[in-house]
Amino acid sequence: MPLPDLDSGAGHSFGLEFDGVQIKSITEVSGLKMEQDVIELKENGADGKYLIKKLPGRWKAAEITLTRGLTADTSFEKWIKDSQFGKMNDVRKGGAVIVYDFEGNPLKRYKLTNAWPKSLEIGSLKAGDTSVLTEKLVLTAERLEVE
Repeated sequence: MPLPDLDSGAGHSFGLEFDGVQIKSITEVSGLKMEQDVIELKENGADGKYLIKKLPGRWKAAEITLTRGLTADTSFEKWIKDSQFGKMNDVRKGGAVIVYDFEGNPLKRYKLTNAWPKSLEIGSLKAGDTSVLTEKLVLTAERLEVE
């Protein structure tokens, strides 16, 4: 059941899938951004006044950051290692971030086209620290669309 017009979704309930496989234990997704360049056309109008028109340009590639607690799972490391060795046919994946409503029904899907890992960052190692150690995978995608 969709949300009523004046309600909004909660950001705590989301899922992630790539090539039909659910990726679990993701604690945060950031960078879901659709953006395009702006082209400025500078000209003089018929009355001689200087005008600037702004036109839509090319789409910019999305960069999405996935954060999860550090585990023995090596899928992120394998994915980025494959990209470093140029296995791009295996590395580029289609996927989606799915936001769920309070009843667990899909509310929105943010579809990623040809996403691949740009970087992998391990959280800070500090002696005596009791916080959860995380890993952040930054993906770049050719396109981000809302379905």
